[in-house]
Amino acid sequence: MNAIDTTTTVDIRFDSNGWSLAGTLRIPGSHRAGDQAPAIVVSHPFGGVKEQTAGLYAAELAARGFVTLAFDASYQGESEGQPRGLENPFARVEDIKSAVSLLSIRAEVDPERIGALGICASGGYVPFAAQTEHRIKAVATVSALDIGSMMCEGLGGTQPPEVIQAMLDEAGAARTAEALGQAPRLEPILPDTAEEAAAAPPMGREGYDYYRTPRAAHPRSTNRFVFRSIDLIAQYSSYEAIALISPRPLLMIAGTRADTAYFSRGAIERAREPKELFWVDGATHFDLYDKPEYVPLVVGKLAEFFALHLTPSTVHS
Repeated sequence: MNAIDTTTTVDIRFDSNGWSLAGTLRIPGSHRAGDQAPAIVVSHPFGGVKEQTAGLYAAELAARGFVTLAFDASYQGESEGQPRGLENPFARVEDIKSAVSLLSIRAEVDPERIGALGICASGGYVPFAAQTEHRIKAVATVSALDIGSMMCEGLGGTQPPEVIQAMLDEAGAARTAEALGQAPRLEPILPDTAEEAAAAPPMGREGYDYYRTPRAAHPRSTNRFVFRSIDLIAQYSSYEAIALISPRPLLMIAGTRADTAYFSRGAIERAREPKELFWVDGATHFDLYDKPEYVPLVVGKLAEFFALHLTPSTVHS
């Protein structure tokens, strides 16, 4: 029996900003009672839940000897939070810090050897959290995306500035409607149907294929967000102070064909040593979520990175 077959999985809840969050704690089969192991918080993409790519990476890393915690962010999945589907970057960052707090007091975990992994939008949220959260000793991302930049400037930075101004007008109107007792305005994140996906840009088609088909569809991943989230997202910048992570190590992993690759490239340019940008040749953004031709390579790189930097002799304060 291999390590992944003997991983102990525990459903767990913890507090963040007054909401009860749902998580899955995985304890590797190699763990011995009384020992304290290195641990990794794994944070899911915008629109995702812990059962999708975050859960996959958490399981794979647990199979390689790390305690892992994948969790649903506030307002998402099985976690509490109203209104449902709110995307608040600052709450997402606080959720990551709360997850670190949970791991810090678990008997199985060495609180001085906690790392964090963010995927897609959490590839922005995790580095942002780590800028000031010194309990995160090693930082990694997969297919990172700065949701604030994407919302304000569009993917690739081609969106005219009047677009975000119009969206902020609408966000204000949505807040007023809620104050009058109306239900929160919900909007799709990705195409809902194959027909819509066929007419969408490549990222939309890829996202539909991952989230809205049997490949990874989940009933709690609803493909909806509260529209007024835009006025929170527009204020947020993932990588402006990324240099603060140093001297703790940063690893960013991106596919060479990913439409989002420029986010990782730009973040690494702003970061200070130790840092590494690891390219996966031929992969797109969503390829790294689950495709078997890429995930083993990515997991191997992550396991190597965390094993190196979450050992007692190499941990940075």
